[in-house]
Amino acid sequence: MLAWAQSMISKGIHPIIELSQKTYQRGISLTKKAMREIEKRLERDPLLPKWDILIRPN
Repeated sequence: MLAWAQSMISKGIHPIIELSQKTYQRGISLTKKAMREIEKRLERDPLLPKWDILIRPN
């Protein structure tokens, strides 16, 4: 899966791919205020807004 993701290219740019080994706690979520800040960086595709998301750097 990582090799496939690394082989992708969009507008001449390859994605930066890392495998996280971190274990996350279940049931933890962001506050609405924190999520609004993150949403400002997201660009959702109108056809697949839940799955096709471009995340802009800060």
